[in-house]
Amino acid sequence: MKKRKIARSMNRINELLEMPPEVVSNIPKISILGFEEMLIENYKNIMEYEDFYIKVNTHIGLINVNGLNLKLIQMNQDDMKITGKIDSINFESYEDDEMEEK
Repeated sequence: MKKRKIARSMNRINELLEMPPEVVSNIPKISILGFEEMLIENYKNIMEYEDFYIKVNTHIGLINVNGLNLKLIQMNQDDMKITGKIDSINFESYEDDEMEEK
């Protein structure tokens, strides 16, 4: 209950300051350039990595990237850049109960 109250207060403060949600929260931001480059910000970790499939864990769910010759060419604790022929991107969101546990 306290978490929700704090979250609502933080949302109000962020709205007043006009801060973008991806800056003040753990919500991932995904930028795609054509079919061959992708930037994922605010991720937690990489769960699987193959040249045809990358599974990325975020605070709100999983991001599955499918394609050919996929490579992580740039990565730090906040964002990662994926290159290769991106065929599809799938999202698996966590249920509210699951998200609180993670």
